[in-house]
Amino acid sequence: MNVTDAAYDTVHQHAGGSVALAPRMGMSDATLRGKVNPNNDRNLLSLQEADTLMARTGDFRILHALCAEHGFVAQRIEAPESGSLIGSLLTAAAGHGGLAELISNAMADARISPNEADAISRACAQVMAALVKVSQHAESAAERGGE
Repeated sequence: MNVTDAAYDTVHQHAGGSVALAPRMGMSDATLRGKVNPNNDRNLLSLQEADTLMARTGDFRILHALCAEHGFVAQRIEAPESGSLIGSLLTAAAGHGGLAELISNAMADARISPNEADAISRACAQVMAALVKVSQHAESAAERGGE
């Protein structure tokens, strides 16, 4: 997923969308929608606004998209609040299976369309996030002396 799509999804998939987020960002909903519109090349989301957006929503896909575009993976450093190592591993495995199925379906016609590539990119981001949770649970379990 690229940064532009990540910003768009962060706003539009948040409960209440731009109408709910814009006042918390200090702007109108029309302005916020315009800033995250992938077809807009003016009045874009600033770094400070992206930071505020992530803080207000708790959705860090913009950060993960930036990292992925530059060959990095971001990992939260605090211990996970709930769940288990095995649960997070199973969630990651299910996501990996879903990604494999998505790629298999996309390759059925021996080509990948731009929409299919976008869907694969989004699924990869979800699998990466799930794998980070596995790592977090393992680190947390090690700090506690086991799971």
